[in-house]
Order: sequence, then C-alpha cells, then structure tokens
Amino acid sequence: MKIAFIIDQVYLHGGIERVLSIKANYFASQTDHEAFILTTEQKEQNPCYSFETDIVFKDLRVNYNRRKSYFHPVNLLKLPGHIRKTSSALRKIKPDVVVVCSHSADTYFVPFIVKSVPKVKEFHYSRFIEEKKRKSPSFLKKLFFKFTDYVESKYDRLVILNKDESTYYKSNNTVVIPNPLTFYPERIAELKNKRLITAGRIAPVKGYDILIDIWKEMNETDWKLDIFGEGTREYMDKLQNKIDDLKIGDTIKLRGTTNKIQEEMLNSSIFVMTSHNECFPLVLLEAQACGLPIVSFDCPYGPRNIVDDSTGILVPMYNNEAFANRLKELMDHPEDIQEKGKNARKNAQNYRLDTIMNKWQAMFNDIIAAV
Repeated sequence: MKIAFIIDQVYLHGGIERVLSIKANYFASQTDHEAFILTTEQKEQNPCYSFETDIVFKDLRVNYNRRKSYFHPVNLLKLPGHIRKTSSALRKIKPDVVVVCSHSADTYFVPFIVKSVPKVKEFHYSRFIEEKKRKSPSFLKKLFFKFTDYVESKYDRLVILNKDESTYYKSNNTVVIPNPLTFYPERIAELKNKRLITAGRIAPVKGYDILIDIWKEMNETDWKLDIFGEGTREYMDKLQNKIDDLKIGDTIKLRGTTNKIQEEMLNSSIFVMTSHNECFPLVLLEAQACGLPIVSFDCPYGPRNIVDDSTGILVPMYNNEAFANRLKELMDHPEDIQEKGKNARKNAQNYRLDTIMNKWQAMFNDIIAAV
C-alpha cells in the first residue's frame, strides 16, 4: 500500500509534525507499505524529527507567505501552481490513499484532484474555537463555513481526535482515532522528586501566563516547576518578565526546548496544564506513560478524554484558586501521587502504537475497498 501524506513542512517542532513522523515511520516499516511525504515549504531544511530512510520526501516549493492569510492575494496567486504541483506529484506517486495532515491551503482542493484516490483529512485542533463565530457569523464567514463544510463532505474520512469533536462537523464521514503514544518507557517515574513539569508549544493558547499566576500563589513551597518548549522571542520574553516581576524565578523556570522530554518527565512527579483549549494533547499521554499524575484545566475538549479522577485532577476553567488548592493538596499527599501515577500508566496502554495504527490500517482498508 502506498500512502501519501501532505503537510506544509516538517522542519519545525510541533505536535502535527511529531505525530506524522510516528505514523509515517510505522507504515514505512511494514511489509508491502510505502510512505511518501509532500511538503509545500520545507525550504531545504532537515526534518526536525527522525524519519525512516526509505520514506520519500518531495517539497513542492510553493512557499506561502505565512505572515498573511492563505486567502490574501499574495498567497492566492500561488494557489494555481500549488494545485498543479500537487496533482502532478500524486499522479506520479500513484498512492492508494492520501492523508492531509496540516490545515493548510491544500485542505480545500485535495478532495477535487486525482479523484480516483481516496482522501483523508485529519484535524489536530478543536473546532470549539469556531463555535461562537458559527452561531452568529458575518455574511462572509457564513459563506466560508458553508464552503468548508462542503469541502469536508468530499473527503472519504475526517479523522478527529476525540468523540466530543464530532458535534462540530456537518458531514457523516468522521471517525475518531486518537494520537498514538510516542514512547512507552520500560521504567516509570519514581515520583519522589519535588518537581512539576509542563511542556508544549509556548503560545498564548497554552495559558502559561495563567500557570505563572497560579504558581505565584503557591510560592511558599520547596517544589520546583519547569516549563519546556519554544515560542516566539517576544512571547518568551513576556513570560520571563512576568516571572521576574513576581519574583518567583527561584522555583519556576522556562527551560526551552529539549529532545529528552521523556527523561525530564521521568525525573518529575506531577504534570500540569493550563491551556485555554486542546483537541487531544499528546503530551498528557506521554506524561501518563511515564507514570505521572496530571493536574489540568478541564478545557475543551482534550484533557477530559485522557484524565479522570483516578489518574489526575481536572479543574474548572480559569478557577486559579481551585487549581492552586487542588494542586497543593496533591503535592502534600505522596500516596495520592503514587496511586494516580500508577493508574495513569495503565491508561496510557490504551494508546500504544500498534493499537492506534491498527485503527488507521482498518480505515484505509475500508475506504480503498469502497473505491
């Protein structure tokens, strides 16, 4: 089976790129499978994650201006070439199935080219962010939503990451396949270090500024909090200035990016998350695989599909006081940390690679057979 994955790039660290590397490597390692990755703006950079050597990469060199909307005239002028190059590449590869990974311009035209090949679109963000706009859209937004709903109906499958997301889609072609674990270490965290950890893209949607405020309320503690990830220099500086202004730099640190997140998790005792919204935060599963209990805002809609009372604590959104109190309570009870960590490890087994990739394979078999 030939599988062609379409994505904008794979040289920047991110959840979509990371999950793609896992899926592509899995299929490339299977007998009678071939994996191809088409990019639009790789810019001759090396992939940021490890890929099997027999995966075939092709960059179409469309190079959209990412500082502007895909619908800006500067980018719209690139669209005909993008369509032509994508169609040509797919006709040359002759894949059995095409998977559109990132939400880029190709999302809107791939279902209409090389129609003999089944198409899959996967969504890595929560449609919750569109809820208010869909309820009272402007005239142009109303037209746009009708257009996107129509496009989505033309895919053979829409892959969403949790069951709560299905209510946001008009078509009946959705299937729930969560992300697979990136690792399942043989050893687990001892949960004896007085260290909390969080990790992910450093961006406003992740709510790290809220986490800093919460930590300020708990500063009379001998625990440490480390934040791993990268973001724009401007936003990183904003967070660091906040830490400095609150004078809590001794116990909370921005650690930057790391290629050893598993090791960092294994040396911690609790994972925390204060995002405004999530779809299916893979980092929570990774923390659970390491045996860490989780304390998170109950944001739409990812954490609640991964965390429950047996594996961690879900706190009502934006209730900083409750977050601080529940976290402090857990920190003060090592036996609860151990119990929740043990249950978290068990839950992570449900997302091991073979389990999730069997679902992808079954879906591919179904849509190919239907052609």
